[in-house]
Amino acid sequence: MALALHSCGPIGAPGELNLASNALPPGVVWIDTVSPSPEEIAFIERATGLRVPVLGELSEIETSSRLRTENGVLYLSTPAVFRRDDQPDATPVGFVLSKNHLITVRFEPLKAFESFAAGLKIDNDVHSSSSGVFAGLLEAMVDRMADVLEQVGADLDSVSRRVFHMKNTKGSRPAREEESLRETLRGLGRSGDLVSKIRDSLMGLSRIVPYTLGRSAQWMPDEVRAELETLRLDVLSLNDYDAHLSSKIQFLLDATLGLINIEQNNIIKVLTVVTVIGVPPTLIASWYGMNFKNIPEYDWSFGYPYVIALALLSAILPLIWFRVKGWL
Repeated sequence: MALALHSCGPIGAPGELNLASNALPPGVVWIDTVSPSPEEIAFIERATGLRVPVLGELSEIETSSRLRTENGVLYLSTPAVFRRDDQPDATPVGFVLSKNHLITVRFEPLKAFESFAAGLKIDNDVHSSSSGVFAGLLEAMVDRMADVLEQVGADLDSVSRRVFHMKNTKGSRPAREEESLRETLRGLGRSGDLVSKIRDSLMGLSRIVPYTLGRSAQWMPDEVRAELETLRLDVLSLNDYDAHLSSKIQFLLDATLGLINIEQNNIIKVLTVVTVIGVPPTLIASWYGMNFKNIPEYDWSFGYPYVIALALLSAILPLIWFRVKGWL
């Protein structure tokens, strides 16, 4: 549980707050909460007169639940991506935006929030209003997702080079190559999961920005509105790039599965050739292994080498046939 108060400079830390107070310190614009306790929620609601949404409300997926206006106050929510045990996961994030205050409610540490909060202490580029902080925070989230998508794109380029420009190393074992392809599949699956979660977050932001622009026209500064318009275009471009990465991941998945099938087919082909080559000698050996008295070859002086030569010939002829047909 954590509660931090911010303006365009540091205001306080959780240990310095008096939760029994009925007012915020002067100049507070942004109230950031991480898994807020009932005491912290009661303090915020008492000091600001705004209602703080709980986890159940923020987890709703309906647009009407994620975007609401109550008495001129905007209640917004969207999923945000973070890493849990080095795996991508999504967590709901809530925004309560009024003319004077911005309240954020989250339940996991998010790098975009932490970097933006640190930047407020030294950066004077953020408009000194609740909507200005809101726009700057959304921009930090978009920048973070853009960086992650760029890294995913670079990883996919590396996978593409590895898959389509992979050269067969002399003496390499098929099992090792197949395991490498399987690891590629697992990596593509992780990238696809990450891109999918980022797409959900971008979709939430693409709804939040125009909704905010439409419902805050009376009190939002023109500079902030222009910033949100630019942010809306950035989100649209990232949505397109995300869709491009999703298509590329699907293409690489199909290609990798195709290569795995080819490797498996090669193994089956080798086993089939060995089986076909082994059948005629086996038939000859079985034929001359029968214990009948009237087999004339039993009395031949060259019967044994004859059978060996016949068995070898029956094995070599299928190999020549496969070679002529181009199957080997």
